[in-house]
Amino acid sequence: MITAPDYRLQRNPFGRLELTTADGETHVDVVPVRAFPISAPDDGIALVDPDGHELAWIERLSELPDDLRKLLESELASREFIPEIKRLISVSSYATPSTWEVETDRNTTRFVLKGEEDIRRLDAPALLIADSHGMHFLIRDRYALDTHSRRLLDRFL
Repeated sequence: MITAPDYRLQRNPFGRLELTTADGETHVDVVPVRAFPISAPDDGIALVDPDGHELAWIERLSELPDDLRKLLESELASREFIPEIKRLISVSSYATPSTWEVETDRNTTRFVLKGEEDIRRLDAPALLIADSHGMHFLIRDRYALDTHSRRLLDRFL
């Protein structure tokens, strides 16, 4: 397994990540993948080739030099999209399917919850909600939501 000091990572002229290992081998179209994207987003990052084979392992993003850390963070941000729900505005009914209107860290949106089984409990107190199109929404701490939001959410838990 290759560790951070044993390679060079850069963008090629086409904007794709290239990994050059200590033995001089260059891998094109490298993709960073978080091992634990919700519970430990900065710990355990694999650099994989287009076929999904692990080429390098990074224990912690915070231990990397600033330029390498920023490159990986920007690449991860462009690949990952899990809006975080900050507030539940309304639900169309307490029976499913129901339409939820929520405020996220990105905007206000609506989605359809097909069933209670689409609300997945993660490490307490986090929840991951999948809408009818497979889009995921994160509630990092359900107890930190306002009273109205908690009341609406409790009907589905």
